[in-house]
Parts: sequence; structure tokens; C-alpha cells
Amino acid sequence: MVVIAYKKMLNTSAEKVLFYLLALGMLMMTNHTNAADKNPFAENYKQQNTSNLKSLEPNPDTKIYVSNHQDEDNISMLENGYDMIGSSGFSATETSSDYALAHGKAIKADTVLVYRKYESASTASSKLQLIKEAAKTGGDIDPNDLEEGPTQYRYSATYWAKLPMPLLGVHIIKLQKQVAEDGADVIKDEPGLKMIAVIKESPAAKAGLTRGDTLLKIGDADLNKPDDLFAAVKRYSGQTVAVKLLRNGVDKELSVALNSRN
Repeated sequence: MVVIAYKKMLNTSAEKVLFYLLALGMLMMTNHTNAADKNPFAENYKQQNTSNLKSLEPNPDTKIYVSNHQDEDNISMLENGYDMIGSSGFSATETSSDYALAHGKAIKADTVLVYRKYESASTASSKLQLIKEAAKTGGDIDPNDLEEGPTQYRYSATYWAKLPMPLLGVHIIKLQKQVAEDGADVIKDEPGLKMIAVIKESPAAKAGLTRGDTLLKIGDADLNKPDDLFAAVKRYSGQTVAVKLLRNGVDKELSVALNSRN
């Protein structure tokens, strides 16, 4: 807006160069000030579920780690007995991970994992070259060209809470597949529940259940949806029960000693 209001007063190339340099400096200062006043990790936060999950500790000593392997980290956190509270994601220039830690403390997370991925660069030298070209040709510069930061990154963070040891100790998903039926593609549920993670030292881990197994039955309860598993585990809590599963295309049966509810 400043550039539009005053550009008619610029009569020489030298004046234009000086003005645009000043405008560039003001925009960079404004961006820096705004970034300092706001927490982008908090502003872009999305809660994972509606259960108000948080640390079991009233004042957790929140830890933060920077990593580059988010998918692997998610599985590792699940296997180590954590569940995700929520996540943040946004594009920005240089942003301190201290903001992620501050937000993690605010929502009472035990652990925060932060990721940064390079997106694009618009260096100071490229802006200066743009100004020089405008001075040579007598043309004007779109203010938006000056507002872009020197380097753009994609930031993301996940926030985790440590859970008490569960009755069984698995994380599952319901898989579906697309099949052709009567000349049309139809989405159908696959049998059972696929395990994407098994919590270490849990009853499931001790019984030999592994990631990738498909749970078919616990006791006499068929497992067709997640609620079936929750109900069966609650029903048989504290008991040793037979679990039928599919592993690499082969049916297996294991005995699992479920934890009891306190």
C-alpha cells in the first residue's frame, strides 16, 4: 500500500532504487515483528480426537525432538505407549522450534516431534536484482514480490501423551478394497482389523502379536469394526483368551493374558 501511494513521487531511477530498498527493509521488519508476536504452531493446531487427551502428569516435563522421518516416528511412538494429542502444519520462513515446545507445554503433551522441509527460496539477492531491473526500465514493482521471505519451509509438529498400559495393547485400522462387481467399482471392507502397531511390553506383545497381523476374533467375538475389539477386550479383561488372526495369509491362534481394569 505504501508503494502505491507514493510511486508517483519517484522521478529518477536512483529515487526508485532507494525507495524500494526502504520498502523492502520495512516489510522484512514488519514480518519479523509479526512472527515474534504469534505462535504459528498454536495457530495451526488441530486436535487429533475429542477425548481431551493429555499427559497423566499434572505438570509434565515436555520433551521436544527434531526429526526427518515422520511416518516411522508415528509408529515408534505408538509402540512405546504414546498416543497423538494433535498436530500442527504450516508454511513459513525461519521459525523457532521453541514455539512448538511452548504449545506442547500449554496442551500438556509429554513429547513434541518437530519436522521442517524445504519448500522454496527467494533470496535477498533476487529481490535486489528485481529492484535494479525496475530502475533500469523505469517500471514499478508489485509489493507482493517484496513480501516473500528469503526461504520458505513446511513445518509440522505432532504432540504426544504417554498412556497407561492398556488391556491388550494394539493400534488397529479397518482396511477396505475396491472390487469390480456387476460392471462397477465397489468399496468393500476387508475381513478383520489390521494392526499398525503393537505396544511394547503389552499383553499383545508378550503373546507374540506383531505389526501387520490381522485380528479376526477374540474369544467368541468376531472383529469386524474397531468397536468390536474395544467391547471384546473389555468383556475378557483379566482373562487369558484365544485370539484368532491372519499372518502373511496364514490363519493362526494365540493365547493372550489380558490386563484387568483397575
